[in-house]
Amino acid sequence: MKIVILEVEPWERETFGDLARDHDVAFEDDILTAEAAERHKDAEVVSTFIYSRLDRSVLEKLRGLKLIATRSTGFDHIDTDYCRERGIRVANVPTYGENTVAEHVFALLLAISHRLIEAADRTRRGDFSQTGLQGFDLQGRTLGIVGTGSIGRHTARIARGFGMDVLAFDVQPQEDAARDIGFRYVGMDELLANSDVVSLHVPGSPKTKHLIADDRFAQMKRGAVLINTARGPVVDVHALLRALADGRVAAAGLDVLPEEPVIREEAELLRSMFTREHNLETLLADHVLLRLRNVVITPHSAFNTREAVQRILDTTRDNITAFVTGQERNVVAA
Repeated sequence: MKIVILEVEPWERETFGDLARDHDVAFEDDILTAEAAERHKDAEVVSTFIYSRLDRSVLEKLRGLKLIATRSTGFDHIDTDYCRERGIRVANVPTYGENTVAEHVFALLLAISHRLIEAADRTRRGDFSQTGLQGFDLQGRTLGIVGTGSIGRHTARIARGFGMDVLAFDVQPQEDAARDIGFRYVGMDELLANSDVVSLHVPGSPKTKHLIADDRFAQMKRGAVLINTARGPVVDVHALLRALADGRVAAAGLDVLPEEPVIREEAELLRSMFTREHNLETLLADHVLLRLRNVVITPHSAFNTREAVQRILDTTRDNITAFVTGQERNVVAA
């Protein structure tokens, strides 16, 4: 089979060595664009990360495509309707970093609660003044978790270790987990009204787009902190800017932004000004957030530990191996 693996670093290629013995395997550092798809139009399997937008215009060029092995849990970057029309299977990585992403939640939260970015910048300049650096304890605060999948549940476990009270909302509550870990399910309204920190752990989909918008910010406890390590579009960034401006939200820790692929790639930004493929108003809001002192933003790196990435690679390799041997693993669209 012709297998193309994109968005891959040199050290990551070793994991796919077994496939290369029996199949034609090609590697590319960059995302899967229409041009790359044209170069690999005979590919039967492609594997990408989340920055490749596998829409109809790209997939139509891959005439022999049979499997997309995304190296992510989410698959909102793939046109699954087109895949179903064409009989293309889509396989994902269901779990790889529940502890990894949950740890990043608290890296963001602690950076905010202890003013770590400002403190480190100040001392780097030789200024050891503590003026304006007073933070707040996590112990005794209430954390509201929206979405209690594997990452959300692990976030709750860590929060309990900090001595936090934990409220949770999920459309499919897991009461056994709530009892074991020590959190309580409530309605979304109650969660927002009573949480000092709100952490989002829902998948990206049309249903969750702008889940947190003006109406939800209005329900939040004044001075709350918002943490988003899920997907950028889950939060309406225009509404977030308004909530930050009026003090409804005191601070935010974000690992994701709606237009982060465009911010990542300046050439794409220039193209977007002409093609209008991207929302430039949202892009501008993203850039404003990047410059606010009470907002900590990381580049979608919550997953990025050596251990978690290796788990992603291993699962992806196994997904491809299973498929080429006539089996299927972790198929989310068929």
